[in-house]
Amino acid sequence: MKPTLFFLNNDAKILDLMHQGDDEALVMLFRQNQKAVSSYVLRNNGSQDDAEDVLQESVIILWERVKRGRFEYSAKLSTFIFAVAKNVWSRKRMRKYREPATEFENSALDSGEQSALDSLIDSERSRLIASALEKLGDPCRMLLVLYYWEERSQEEIALQMGFANAATVKSKKYTCMKMLENILCETGIKQ
Repeated sequence: MKPTLFFLNNDAKILDLMHQGDDEALVMLFRQNQKAVSSYVLRNNGSQDDAEDVLQESVIILWERVKRGRFEYSAKLSTFIFAVAKNVWSRKRMRKYREPATEFENSALDSGEQSALDSLIDSERSRLIASALEKLGDPCRMLLVLYYWEERSQEEIALQMGFANAATVKSKKYTCMKMLENILCETGIKQ
């Protein structure tokens, strides 16, 4: 008979299950984070299907990091999942703006999808954002891509880009985001 383990908190139990490869950890993470992630995605122009996709991707990212030994427990798992979900949803929205609408998307108005006018507006917004990133130039463009799209840690970015440390990356990222916001405001896109 397997001895019962006593865990100080639910996160410790979930992490232990993940290390063992037990799928019950996934179920627990989904249940605990579904409401918060759904609420966030729905508030930010997403659907319930989008919310489920974002939650699934976020849980998988945590699972993979734990299994590879790249996860450092410094905050509650729900905090980590929510932060990843925000990044995942942000990336999905940016991709949506960059990709041209297909003929199917333009004709599917009764299913609640975008109209041709909305697609045109999104396409123009996407073009303006891509242009703003070009105007931003390197190293800011590279730093933002590494951080937001590739989800690299500040430590990894510091090594790759030759910054002194993670604090320098954090400071530079803030400056770069402000510069990008200013460029976007000049072109008429408000954040």
